[in-house]
Amino acid sequence: MPSRDVLLDVSRLIWRLWRGRLPTGVDRVCLAYLDHFRPRSRAVVQRRGRHFVLDEKSSDRLFDLLCSGPGGFRRRFFKLALTTFPRARREPEEKGMVYVNVGHTGLEEPSLGCWIADSKVLAIFLIHDLIPIVHPEYCRSGEQAKHERRMRNAVSSATGLIANSQATLRDVAAFAADRGLRMPPATVAPIAGPPIPKDVMPRTFGREHFVVVGTIEGRKNHELLLNIWQRLAASEPEPPLLIVVGQRGWEADRAMAMLDDPSAFAGSVVELGRCSDDELASIVAGARALLMPSFAEGFGLPVAEALELGTPVIASDLPVFREIAGDIPTYLDASDGVAWEKAIKAFLQHGPERQRQLDRMPAYRAPNWATHFTIVDNWIETLRH
Repeated sequence: MPSRDVLLDVSRLIWRLWRGRLPTGVDRVCLAYLDHFRPRSRAVVQRRGRHFVLDEKSSDRLFDLLCSGPGGFRRRFFKLALTTFPRARREPEEKGMVYVNVGHTGLEEPSLGCWIADSKVLAIFLIHDLIPIVHPEYCRSGEQAKHERRMRNAVSSATGLIANSQATLRDVAAFAADRGLRMPPATVAPIAGPPIPKDVMPRTFGREHFVVVGTIEGRKNHELLLNIWQRLAASEPEPPLLIVVGQRGWEADRAMAMLDDPSAFAGSVVELGRCSDDELASIVAGARALLMPSFAEGFGLPVAEALELGTPVIASDLPVFREIAGDIPTYLDASDGVAWEKAIKAFLQHGPERQRQLDRMPAYRAPNWATHFTIVDNWIETLRH
């Protein structure tokens, strides 16, 4: 086998940086795969159903550019593309290389299966979730049909699938069975977040605070928390702060309208659309609890990160949260606003339920990338034979 035996699809990272978007959880997974596989990878870039396979030198230049951040990215990428893409191959010269796509990018393209077959690659896809199919009410218009095409292509053309959780794997297997598709070999490899900074200094705001982390979108259920904070602002002389960390997304018009009218919260809600990893760790470490009232999740990294920082978690009762956090968090019905408000008030005090979580947390071990890639590397080797 050649020393560069992996074809790493970096299309998502390119287009996200081109648009100047902050990294999401999926983007962070793409970056982790780039960090792990780059010494043995050549870059693949998709554009309108076409695949461009870069040579080793051009791949390294592109990898460096993707790791350097958004500053001046458009200009530098355009300059690189002018000299690189005209001579890029449409298929790899060697057969039997491993094609890795962990960003879902281009999976909906009809040409994908033909390219995989013609290139004679072993196609590996990481599936993050099936939320647009299972819960289309929380997604943008047209996303359900698009994700249906993605998953059909992935299941039909993959040599193997990686799921980020057992919950996601169950959804993929059910998807394949319902449509009469053959389920390819699959493994579960829990994903991880960025390394927790050492000696995190808990952030304080002059009064107690809670934090919710994630894109402001319908399935994250920010509206439940904002309704609670409106009531707290009206009834408490000094309500705790709610720190809302995340970019604005979709299907959350009411929540965003509420955030645009801060007078309703009497200064007790703070929205942070941009937040560095170190700053976020400090905010979470200083919080009374992380709040995760989601209706649906593919994984839930903030839950694992909060427990790793020693911060209690109040979360909706989703199978994936129990999978990654066991019985440490306090689980509630995502629709029960009364229960959530009662729990939030209780966690302001040093009560038994919060103490129960604190007692259990020292034994908690969050998912990590070393374990993830040990699983993935060993599993890919089994697919070669």
